[in-house]
Formats: sequence, C-alpha cells, structure tokens
Amino acid sequence: MGFKMGIVGLPNVGKSTLFNALTKTAAAQAANFPFCTIEPNVGEVAVPDQRLDALAEIAGSKQIIPTRMTFVDIAGLVKGASKGEGLGNQFLANIRECDAIAHVLRCFEDDDITHVEGRVDPVADAETIEMELMLADLESIERRLQNIVRKVRGGDKEAVEQERLLKLAKDAIEAGKPARTVEISEDDQKQWKMLQLLSTKPVLYVCNVEETSAGAGNSQSARVAEMAAAQGNSHVVISARIEEEISQLDDEEQEMFLSELGLTEAGLDRLIRAGYELLHLQTYFTVGPKEARAWTIKEGTGAPAAAGVIHGDFERGFIRAETIAFNDYIQFKGETGAKEAGKMRAEGKAYIVQDGDVMHFLFNT
Repeated sequence: MGFKMGIVGLPNVGKSTLFNALTKTAAAQAANFPFCTIEPNVGEVAVPDQRLDALAEIAGSKQIIPTRMTFVDIAGLVKGASKGEGLGNQFLANIRECDAIAHVLRCFEDDDITHVEGRVDPVADAETIEMELMLADLESIERRLQNIVRKVRGGDKEAVEQERLLKLAKDAIEAGKPARTVEISEDDQKQWKMLQLLSTKPVLYVCNVEETSAGAGNSQSARVAEMAAAQGNSHVVISARIEEEISQLDDEEQEMFLSELGLTEAGLDRLIRAGYELLHLQTYFTVGPKEARAWTIKEGTGAPAAAGVIHGDFERGFIRAETIAFNDYIQFKGETGAKEAGKMRAEGKAYIVQDGDVMHFLFNT
C-alpha cells in the first residue's frame, strides 16, 4: 500500500515543475501559462528508506523493492472553479480520488512568471483554493440531501445516518470551516469517508521558494507555517527548480549538489516524510535472499491486516507473524542472529505492527 497525493494550486505556482522533479519525468508540461496541464498526470515514485538498504545488505538480498507513492498533478484551479470557472469541476473530481492534498503555494518573487491574481500572497492563495473545495462540497451536500429526502422520510436507517453526517459537514462549511474540522466518532468514520468530501482531505502545504531560501525558507513560507500550525495542517519548504535539477543527477552528483547548497537531503524526502506523518502511515519490511521489500500500512494496523497488504490469502489464513524489530535485526546481523539472541517474537492476531518491524507471516492456504 502506498498512497495517492494530489498536487493542487493556482496556475503558475510550480506544480508541474514539482511533479517533474518528483517523478523524474518531463511528462507534465511546465509552462508559463494557466492550464498547461490539461489532463491530470499520474506518476509513481519509490519511497526512499535507508533502512531497506541496510536490511538488504545484511540479508544479501538480490533485489530491493521500496514501497511506492503516487502523485497526481492536477491542473491549476482558479477562483470560481466550483462554479465551472477555468477548467472547473472535472479537476475537483480528480481530487476526490486522492488520499491527501499537496497544496503548492508560490512563495517566491519572479517578474518573468505571472501570477494569476497579479500578486504573490501564499496565504490568500491557500484561502482561495480552500474556499473552492468547500463551495464544491456544499453544492454536493445540498444535492445529496435532496436525493435522500424520500428515503429519510421512509425511515431508511442508512439514509438517516447519511443525512446526519451531511448536515454536520454543511454546518461547518457554512460557518466557514472545512469539513475536516468536524469531530467524527470512530463508529461514523467509515460512513464519513464514503461521503468523499473534498474539504475532508488532509492538507500538506508545499512552500515553493527561490533557490537561496531552499534550506531555511523565507518570510512568505514563515507566514504559511504559521497558518498551517493554526489549522493543524502540515507544511514543507521546497524549491521546485532545485528539485527538478536534482532529479536529473545520479546519486553521487545529487549529494555534491545538495552539499553545495547547504542542504542535507532532497526536498522529495522531506515531502514524503511529511506526507507519511500527515496520513499516519508507517513501514514494515519483509527480508530474504531473494528480495528486501518495504510495505506501507496505517499506524495501528494489526498483524493480519498488515499481512493482507501482501496478499489477501495471508490475512484470511493468518496464523502468526514472526517479528524482529529493525534495530534488533541490524544489531544481531540478521534473522539467525536475532533469533539466537531471543529477539524474534511470535505475534498473534492481536499484535499491532510497529514501524520498522521485519516480518514473516505464517498462514493457512
């Protein structure tokens, strides 16, 4: 399991440049005019994890298979998109399919690149996009409420529950707050998610700064950081141009380039880590002579469900999981050493998988 993140923002903020960098491709046309991305581009990137390399070296794995993450480059939205302005609702629909939103904000000055609003104000840009998503949700909520009136009157339990949740979202949006601010009980989570409201998506603000501010950010990105903290959202500072340059270099050249700029890691790594934290994701590993592989799961996932990420039969026939903590695997030089040191554990169905666990599943066919 990876996850899908939609890259959104106003035109000319650096979305396609960032997408090119992330996917190491020029498939998304980056140009100085609105709507240069006419269809949403989809790209997959390997999630970098140095732990996987360390495990593979110890196990002598012939192949290293990282987990993957999907990015969707969605065309630039504009004010009025929820009412069909610009390229309108077709792109709002693409956002529904994503697990989270990477909202790229222009935090750099450049007279050669026009801003659709004629000024550089990332906080105002964020508010514009947020408002469009909320307005689109409001329209969707009102339509759905009308469609279930008859079922509600007839006492249909599912329709009654749906109406209750839709009204909670409507009240929040009409109060000027996105639907993700509504507190939903554990019992309602599944039904709430099925509503697929745009403003329930977790948001990661990506501050696209000039090259000289890639490390520490600038005054504009500081404003975004303050806004994100107040909202309970996340932010990351990146120079899309630097990332695009880095993506064309080999590993050794990348290290030299980053070092010259005073950076310790590529922006992609920071973006993925922030995305993982935003969606409460973690990684476990399967390791052997054939391959070392990373698997992404939600925090709090039980052992059977984690096994199901590999194959449904693993979950259905789950017996137990032989588990070694990452640090123990490294310290005792692999499975045999960890087992001899008493660090391999047999975990049952109730076990909650921890980040970095090295696992082997036993199951009935």
